[in-house]
Parts: sequence; structure tokens; C-alpha cells
Amino acid sequence: MKFNRQFFFNLTLAFLVTSSSLQAIDEEILTKYRVNGAQNIVQYLDKKLTEKQYWKEYLKHQDTTFGYLENTPHLLVCTKGESQLSLYTKKDGNYTLEKNFNAFTGKIEGDKQESGDLKTPVGVYNLTKKLENVDSFYGPMAFVTSYPNLYDKYKKKTGHGIWIHGLPFHQERDKFTKGCIAINNTNLESLSQEITVNDTLLIINEQKLHHVDKTTLANILSQLYEWRYSWIYNNLQAYLDFYDINFMRFDGMNKIKFANYKKRIFAKKETKTILFKNINIIPYPNEDSTFKVTFQEDYKTKSFSFQGEKTLILMLDNNGKIKILTER
Repeated sequence: MKFNRQFFFNLTLAFLVTSSSLQAIDEEILTKYRVNGAQNIVQYLDKKLTEKQYWKEYLKHQDTTFGYLENTPHLLVCTKGESQLSLYTKKDGNYTLEKNFNAFTGKIEGDKQESGDLKTPVGVYNLTKKLENVDSFYGPMAFVTSYPNLYDKYKKKTGHGIWIHGLPFHQERDKFTKGCIAINNTNLESLSQEITVNDTLLIINEQKLHHVDKTTLANILSQLYEWRYSWIYNNLQAYLDFYDINFMRFDGMNKIKFANYKKRIFAKKETKTILFKNINIIPYPNEDSTFKVTFQEDYKTKSFSFQGEKTLILMLDNNGKIKILTER
């Protein structure tokens, strides 16, 4: 294996500076390196990242109001029951409420299920584009959301065209939408000055968001790295145990086919490098123990490499074990 010394140095340093017993850990790492070489240390540190205590310490001073968010500067939170859209901005590591906007949402209450049901969806969405040349009915512009997202498709929801838009310039309109989120044009223009499409996440819920405790987030993060550990070190059974029996990949591959596919890949026993960056873990609105997890994945083997965003929808079972429902 070609060892990346800079990666080893950065990973070791990151672990050491967060350790509560720096000297003891330093001596242990140096001894392992002296006796067994560098690769042994990498595996040791990979295993350390699966420990809940590490993540509990790490999360102590993190703002987890909306979950665990490493790289999301702006959050839009639409509370349908209060007809409100709120903008939060991350400043000095904490999310600050910037503005509340009165908002119109779908005519029919509840979570969107199908095209034409006049409901605004409940979920976690990206903004995919900003439209500046729209019909005057939608005001000066519109932000397109990612509905239906991965989880919506998993649950077989249909429909499209869920926007955040303005109000008609010339026409009268009802105080509801067909499923979009509408705010007045002055507020929309103000919002447009505050956010960009690529750095903003939209959370839509019925009532107030429920906040997840840091112990639960530490549990998920440690297991996320257990999943990674089993992946890197070719433990197929441990890897597959993180997937729910009803798992369905974005392309329709069920767990049986997925397991056979992974069995062929693991059988190659290739050395893998897998890094996770910009991790977001968000409790899914109106769902108990369900989370949307995204991160930038850097995956490399001799025969294949991938760099891009990975999305998991997972739930916690009765024993607190993560079970992946779908992924892309």
C-alpha cells in the first residue's frame, strides 16, 4: 500500500488535539508506529473514530439545534402550521435567527403524497436552482426545491415543481398554494440577497421541529464510522448489518441484490481509502428516529474512484442501531 504521510499526520493531529489524555494516547500511537509501522496506526485511528466517547466530547461545543451540520451556512425552516418561513445563518459556529417571513403553503394540510394533492411536502430539501424569468403570477423569481428527494421516492411519493416563490404582480390570489411556499415579493428579494442555491438547506415541517440530543448524534456518528470501518477493512457481514431488511437503493436495487453486488466487490480485497467530509445529520421532520445523512465521499481503490455527495436515509431501531433505508 502506498501510504499517504500527510493524511496520517493530519488525522493523528486531529485526534490528539481532541483527546482528554494526550500524553497516554501519544505514547500508545508512537509505540504502535515503532513496532508495527504506519498502516497499523491508520487502522487504529479508524477504529478510534467509531467510539461514542470521542464524538460526545467533540459535540460538547457544537450547535446541534437542527442536528449535526458541518458545512451549511444558511437554513430555511418552513413551519406550515404557523404559516412561517424562517432564515437562520451560521455565525461563529452557531445558528442565528435572521428573519421570519409570513408564508402561504398548500391548500390541504398534511404531507404531500402525490401530484395534484395541493399539499406542501414535509422533509429536508436542497435548493436546486434560482429562476429569474418566471410568470408574473410567481412574483420576481423562484427557488426550485429538490422535491421529490431520495426519501420521497423511497416512499413512492409523486409530484414535482415545489418552489419558494413570490406573489402575483397583477393578479389576485388565494391565501394558499398548490404545494409551494410563497412569501411577499419584498421578502423574497431580501431573501435572495442573503442566500445562494448551493449553501442553503430547506427544512419543511408541520409544527415546531423536535430537537435531537447530542448523545443520539454521537451514537449515529460513531456508527457511521463503524459502517465506514467495516467497508474499509472488508468485513462484509458487519457492513451489510447496517442495512435495513427493506433497504432499496435509489435505482431500485433491493437488499438481496445489493448484498450480492457488494459481495463481489469485497471479494477483490482491494485496499480502500474512504474519507467523509462536510457531514450533515438532520432529524427528519414528523418522523421518529429517522435521519437524513449527507457527506462528501472520497473513495479510492486500485480499480475505482469516486468523489461526490453521498446521501443516506437511516433510522434507529429499538436498540439504537442505525439501519439504512435507502442511499444514493
